[in-house]
Amino acid sequence: MNMRLREDYRSLTGPDKAALMMMSVGEENAARMFALMDDEEIKEISQAMANLGTVSSNIVERLFSEFAEQISVTGSLVGNYDNTERLLMKVMSRDRVDQIMEEIRGPAGRTMWDKLGNVNEQVLANYLKNEYPQTVAVVLSKIKPDHASRVLALLPEGFAMEVIMRMLRMEAVQKEVLDDVERTLRNEFMSNLARTSRRDAHELMAEIFNSLDRQTETRFLTSLEERNRSSAERIKQLMFTFEDLGKLDPGSVQTLMRAIDKDKLSIALKGASEALRNFFFSNMSERAAKIMREDMQAMGPVRLRDVDEGQNEIVQIAKELSERGEIIVADSKGEDELVY
Repeated sequence: MNMRLREDYRSLTGPDKAALMMMSVGEENAARMFALMDDEEIKEISQAMANLGTVSSNIVERLFSEFAEQISVTGSLVGNYDNTERLLMKVMSRDRVDQIMEEIRGPAGRTMWDKLGNVNEQVLANYLKNEYPQTVAVVLSKIKPDHASRVLALLPEGFAMEVIMRMLRMEAVQKEVLDDVERTLRNEFMSNLARTSRRDAHELMAEIFNSLDRQTETRFLTSLEERNRSSAERIKQLMFTFEDLGKLDPGSVQTLMRAIDKDKLSIALKGASEALRNFFFSNMSERAAKIMREDMQAMGPVRLRDVDEGQNEIVQIAKELSERGEIIVADSKGEDELVY
């Protein structure tokens, strides 16, 4: 460490000045400023702090004067992505901020690992099972643990164990290796995904129809049948309806019933088929089924709009549980099982 008293202001580098400023404003303020820096900046300023030595009070005063002068004369402000994002976070939700930042940053803006977080685990697992276990270990160590666990569960067991062993032995991944994996994912996986992930128009329309109230849905489907019967049939096959809940296995029904409001279920079942009502009742205790039957009888006639709302809400909850892998729902043809 340089123990000489520093008297020459011109000998101070930019990092020296920043280090001096940080040391002068007190620990609490310095900690706040460090929190706004990236690792490289922190390293550079810390290094400068360690080598600063003894600085005369004249130099400290001159630094503050220059700093105040520059701020007041130029009115300089730093506008960058991080500052913008921080400001937006104060006035709107995280989802909205992410959407705006993605648009202004462009396709290369978010990191590859952020983008992988939005890729369906089955799609990701299908790609990764053909990669080297070491590559898969790097990828799974960079995405969120809950997402990584779902991908891992879908890999062939022997291969998954190879990946786990490498993850356990893995130390800090070299930047070059990370860059290489990221480049491969961007060039091969993401570009292929972009080409193949355009949604089938009928699937999208089935989802839209699912969200309509029953009368509007019936009106549109009837009109579509007159114009294009095959499209109407395809949409009907893809639509997931309240009646399709009758195809759930007992474990899935129990999970769903724990997640829904019992009063909503009573109203929804008022407009359901006798078979579906009995299906739900058979998955309850005798006492619970008796109470729900009595409640449904006591409520008398209910508005169709309320029934539709209740059924739609329960269908949406079922889809959310299905997306999280907590229940499995069959498609409306019942030929195979899909996780939405």
